[in-house]
Amino acid sequence: MSTQDPLAAPRLEHFADLQVEVGAPQVLGQGPQGLRRVVPILGGSAQGHGWRAKVLPGGSDFQWIVSDTLSHLDARYGLETDAGDLIYVQNRAVRAAPAEVMARLLRGEPVDPASIYFRCSPSLETSSAALQWVNERMFVGAGVRHPAQVVMRFFTLL
Repeated sequence: MSTQDPLAAPRLEHFADLQVEVGAPQVLGQGPQGLRRVVPILGGSAQGHGWRAKVLPGGSDFQWIVSDTLSHLDARYGLETDAGDLIYVQNRAVRAAPAEVMARLLRGEPVDPASIYFRCSPSLETSSAALQWVNERMFVGAGVRHPAQVVMRFFTLL
């Protein structure tokens, strides 16, 4: 019989670092629930332990600017590993900051990453036999937004 507590807090294991290149936001306008924006994903790279991938162009980050201090993000894009494996990523995130910092960020200005709460919950999906395990795990991460790039670190929940 196992002595491990099945309800113990999950541990984190580093999965990958990503650099996602992004384009200018398309502002769709103010709706009843907030401002809607779509940010194109242009490319980038990912690196894990023993593997590398490119971020495929053509994805988008669908943003919902809830208030002057809070944004909900839903990015969807693909990765292609150096081995040719394809991974679909859907990454939901929360980004919060004081109003003046958020305003600068939304204008595309550089801001101090320490002044922004940026946490994410990526889901990964693949048909690759070598990477099937990613379909069966949960991931969390943290991010930093630069004017033309999003840098993130993803962790596997153990």
